[in-house]
Amino acid sequence: MRPLGALFFGHIGDRLGRRHMLLISVALMTAAMLATALLPTREQIGPAAGWLLLLLRCVMGFSVGGEYTGVVAYLLEGSRPERRGLLASSASAASEVGGLLAVGVSALTVSLMSESDLASWGWRIPFLFGAALAGTVWIARSTMQESPEFLRQRDEGTVPAEPLAHALRHHRAGIARAFSISALGSITYYVGITYVPAFLTSAGALSESAALWLSTAAAVVVILVTPFVGIWSDRIGRRPVLITLCLASAALPISMFSLMASGSHARALLGACALSALAGAVSAVGAVATAEQFPGEGRVTGLALGATMATAIFGGLTPYVAQLLVERSGWPMAPGAMIAAVALCVLPILLTMRETAPSAIRSRSASS
Repeated sequence: MRPLGALFFGHIGDRLGRRHMLLISVALMTAAMLATALLPTREQIGPAAGWLLLLLRCVMGFSVGGEYTGVVAYLLEGSRPERRGLLASSASAASEVGGLLAVGVSALTVSLMSESDLASWGWRIPFLFGAALAGTVWIARSTMQESPEFLRQRDEGTVPAEPLAHALRHHRAGIARAFSISALGSITYYVGITYVPAFLTSAGALSESAALWLSTAAAVVVILVTPFVGIWSDRIGRRPVLITLCLASAALPISMFSLMASGSHARALLGACALSALAGAVSAVGAVATAEQFPGEGRVTGLALGATMATAIFGGLTPYVAQLLVERSGWPMAPGAMIAAVALCVLPILLTMRETAPSAIRSRSASS
């Protein structure tokens, strides 16, 4: 549902403004979480309860599709040129903060309630908390100004009437580059972080509880790495940072999965943290680099077609494929090989990509 949501909200963001897009997406998320918290049980309405739950999860995914691309575009367009990398990358760190908050609320709910109360009504508490938090975000967003970039388009009369057609007509190369950058970011994240707890438990390296604590540590690593990589990309440019991280993605993951499969808790922690740092770094610079592949006109739709589509393919499917490869081949380093293969495919595109960081472009112009 995320790509569909990204296209839908991309049209709103490029046609009516980033502010409208961000307000509608979080309002839809608030409504879906509140409806989930109030959902009737199977005993009350029968199998319809399960179908309603699935529908609400689809609505959540749909709304998330508009959230990330809209936030990245808004942060990029509202920041000073020399600080774009730092501010746009904060969208990546913020998603990890949200994930940690969700885990914390869920863990607290489970620890404070009996199993019967949890199954009866306690499971609703995290959704109520999430709906309240999302509602608070909506209130905060209602006070924010429209993006300066969209205001420029409106003043100059360059707002695209049909953002999807505009993006496909004028931004095909940018969509392809955004897809490539996001493919690298997605596979490093969803295989290098999301899949790791399942890998560690299936390989017998850690218990399920220990693996989940390790994934929490991984989220903290991502948060810590993000601002430094954002600043780094502002100083030397997106292209050299992406190339460096792409080479690291080709060289490191196989050995890191080997470390994690060794059975040692210390080695598992080292391998997981190294992969988390790598994935967090790619996501940080990838956020601003993908957005900079497009001018303001059609930017959010271009991100939907490029970045979000790649996330659906290389994020949604790869953990399942990684587990399948490990089970079929018996080779625990197969997930690392998947990351390396994608990195090698993306590297030629990064090598030929033009620099997009304003500060790096000015620096090179002055030196020449």
